[in-house]
Amino acid sequence: MHVNRVRRAHKRAAAGLAACVLLGAAMTAAGPATAAPQQQPQTAQRAPGAAAPDCSPAYRIEQTLDGGTTWRMCWHYDKYAGVTLDKITYQPKGEPKPIPVLNSARLGQIHVPYDDGEFEYDDLTGYGFAEDLQTLKPGECPGGTIKTVKVPRRGNVKGLCTTTRARGHAYRMSPEGRPSKVWQAQGKDLLIYAVNKTSWYEYITEWRFSSDGTIASNVGATGSLSPDDYDGTDGRGWPIGKGASDYAESHSHNVFWRLDFGLDGSTQSKVEQYDSQVTRGSGAPKTKTTRTPVTQELAGDAKGMRWWRVVSGAGTNKDGHPRSYEIAPGHTDKHPGREYTNHDVYFTQYKKCEKYATHNNVPGCGPKSVDKWVNGQTLKHPITWVNIGFHHIARDEDQQPMPVHWQGFTLAPRDVTAMNPLTPDDLADENGRP
Repeated sequence: MHVNRVRRAHKRAAAGLAACVLLGAAMTAAGPATAAPQQQPQTAQRAPGAAAPDCSPAYRIEQTLDGGTTWRMCWHYDKYAGVTLDKITYQPKGEPKPIPVLNSARLGQIHVPYDDGEFEYDDLTGYGFAEDLQTLKPGECPGGTIKTVKVPRRGNVKGLCTTTRARGHAYRMSPEGRPSKVWQAQGKDLLIYAVNKTSWYEYITEWRFSSDGTIASNVGATGSLSPDDYDGTDGRGWPIGKGASDYAESHSHNVFWRLDFGLDGSTQSKVEQYDSQVTRGSGAPKTKTTRTPVTQELAGDAKGMRWWRVVSGAGTNKDGHPRSYEIAPGHTDKHPGREYTNHDVYFTQYKKCEKYATHNNVPGCGPKSVDKWVNGQTLKHPITWVNIGFHHIARDEDQQPMPVHWQGFTLAPRDVTAMNPLTPDDLADENGRP
C-alpha cells in the first residue's frame, strides 16, 4: 500500500488545493446478518403527530419496521467523512410522536499506521476517503433503494443503499408451567451503507437501526492486500503465498465515530460512567455498581464491567425515568502508538470546528486531535467520539478478494421506553414487579 498511497497522495494534494480555491469555505458490533429478500424501503405512513424529517425528499430516509417502529432521518455527504446521518428520530409503537435521538452521526477518522513505523495515514482528511465513493450494483442492495450522492469533484454517484435485513430473534419467552405457549418475534433492521475506496482497501460503512430502538455502526474493510507491501519481516508481517519469502506487512485500522446526541430535542445531555466491583467473601461473590457523573471532558478507557450512557436532559419515558442511550463498544485492538488512539471513548464540549478526531484540517481550530480537546471544559453540549481499533495481520485467506473484517459499536436504548417496544398486546400490563 505504501507506493500506491504515496503516489496518489501527491496527486490528490494538488487536486485538493485546486478544489479549495474553487469551493472556498463551502461546503460517521457484530458483522452483518445474511441478506434476505425484503420489501423495498418506502415512505412510511405517519403516526398521528409525526412530522417528516426537516429535509427534502431526496435526502430523507423513513422506514417502518415489523412491530410498528419507525425510524426517520436526513442525510448529507460530507466532503471528508462521507455519509452523514442527521436529525435521527425513533418512534416505537404506542409513542404519540417521534423521539429525537441524534443530531448527527458519522465517521470521525480512519487512522492507519503500519507496523514498521514508516507510513501512517489519516484516510478521511489526508487521503480522499469521501472522493472515492463506489457505485453500487442492484445486487448489493437487495430489496432496497440505491440513492444518488453528489460527490465533490466527481458528480453524481449511485452509492448509498437503504434496505432492511432480518436479524434473528427479537425476543422469545415461554412462561413457567405453560410450555406450549411461546411469545416470539423476529427482529428487523433498517440498514444504510456506502462503500468508499482508499487505495487497495474498500471500506463498507454501515448503520443499522433496529425495531427495538438499538443503533449499531460498523466499518468493514475489504478489497485487496497491497501488492507493494510484502516486506514485513522481523515480526512485522505474515508470509502470504507459497513458502516464506513474501511477508505482507501488518498494520492497524483505528476507526473513530463522531456522535452528536439530541435526546428529546435537547443538546444539553448528561454523561454518566458506571463501574461494577466484585468482592469475594465466605459466601457467594457480591457485586456493587456505582454511578459517576461525567461533568467535564473525558478521555475514557473501557474495561470489564464499565460502561457509559448519554442521558436526556429534557425528557422521560412513561415510567418517569430519564431516557438514555448506552454506549457499547465492540471488540477493539487499542493502539498505544498515539495518544489519540490510546483511549476508547472521548466526551468533548461541542465546538463547531472540531470535526475530525485526528488531522483535523479546519483552519484556526487549535489542536489537531481529539485527545488535545479534552482540557477540562464543562460538558454542556457533549460530543461523543468512539474509537475501535483492528490490528490487521494478514493471512492466506486474505487473497483474493480479502474477506470483510468488521469493527464497530452499538448504542443500546436504556429507559427510552417504559417497556420493550415490541411487547405483544397480551403482555402490555406486565410492567414492574409481577
